Amino acid sequence: MGSSVRALAEATPDTRDRYVDLLRVASLGTVVLGHWLMAAVTADGVGNLLAVVPELQLLTWVLQIMPVFFFVGGFSHALSYRSLRRRQPEGSVYAAFLRARLRRLLRPTMVFVLVWAAAALIVQLPGGGGGLTGVTLRLVTQPLWFIGIYLAMVAFTPPLLRLHERYGWGAFAALAGGALAVDVLRFALQVPFVEFLNFAFVWLAVHQLGFLRADGRLRLPSVLAATGLAGAAALVAFGPYPLSMVGMPGEKVSNMAPPTLALLCHGLWLVGAVELLRGSGARLVARPRVWRTVVAANGVAMTAFLWHLTAMLGVYGALLALDVPLPEPASAAWWAQTPPRIAAAAVLTALLVAAFRTFERPSPPRAASASGSGLLAVLGITLCLLGVLGLSMVGFAGLLEGRSATLIAVPVTAPVAVAMALAGWLLVERSGARRGRV
Repeated sequence: MGSSVRALAEATPDTRDRYVDLLRVASLGTVVLGHWLMAAVTADGVGNLLAVVPELQLLTWVLQIMPVFFFVGGFSHALSYRSLRRRQPEGSVYAAFLRARLRRLLRPTMVFVLVWAAAALIVQLPGGGGGLTGVTLRLVTQPLWFIGIYLAMVAFTPPLLRLHERYGWGAFAALAGGALAVDVLRFALQVPFVEFLNFAFVWLAVHQLGFLRADGRLRLPSVLAATGLAGAAALVAFGPYPLSMVGMPGEKVSNMAPPTLALLCHGLWLVGAVELLRGSGARLVARPRVWRTVVAANGVAMTAFLWHLTAMLGVYGALLALDVPLPEPASAAWWAQTPPRIAAAAVLTALLVAAFRTFERPSPPRAASASGSGLLAVLGITLCLLGVLGLSMVGFAGLLEGRSATLIAVPVTAPVAVAMALAGWLLVERSGARRGRV
């Protein structure tokens, strides 16, 4: 692997924006570290450190960095789609774009889903699945919400990119205005279910900022950061929005699920902040050793993200099995145990990455057919989106009892969610009829 990483790093053209690759790795790494740190596991269950120590919730204004990943996604999607648009037959661009962007995402995701589905059956058929095992079966799929949102971003890239090319900042303003309107309807007029529209408006608005960056139109990052930070602070201080920018157990309002206008302002602040660091970040990643590290990390980033909660809960399971006492969360003993616990989770994640990284490797490109492939691609990504989001909500606990969760007003079980995700993945793959050079 080392020689291939070195070869990839040395073959990187000078025109590549390496800072974007650094942001992608850093944002996912921050999410992983945050999950490991926030988990407050005891023999009685899994809690959240931010609920135990509310003062730490302010840290989420820096560490809730998913908006940066979606911003980077917008930048990359714009470049990828425009490149395909120049080279592909007009009728096949959309399907080719979906396959190119989703192949490395969906293969490791589907392997993760199938491995955990098999493990859940093995555990629950003999009647197991209680205690920390049951909690694990419920929690390990929660990060899949991120995959679902990313699928939606890929699916909406072509129409939203066209709107961006026509209206520029106006397209972003329309999405931000939609997020504002949703929150007014939700909080001021108490309109039911309208809040779920902000899964689209908020995250697609952040994604749209990546289009603006691709065209060099984020010229005043300090103004963007200051505006976003001031807006988020005002909304939290005077509105119904909580301080935490991540979901908290038992809270009546979450800034994350569904997203709020406060989270959009938080995204503006973070995008402005990382753009302010662009010069120093670009100089850092220009160093050969740093760039090789970024290339290596990008090659396994999705696999590590998918399996990091498995590793963390595995560490806690081993501690319980060995009768190692789990201190009270946020106590001095708990903080003393945190570094070795995180180190153990990192080692176990590395082992899981070594086992599953092959599924994230690029596969030979396909040439799309000129007709019919677009329809298959749309149907496929829709099924994938619904299946992955449904699975993130229901998990694998209670698999044999038919446990369900409500997805867009429809109850969905884990088997149904897995079936939708697999069917969608196969349709996306089949939307290109023949192999060849793109």
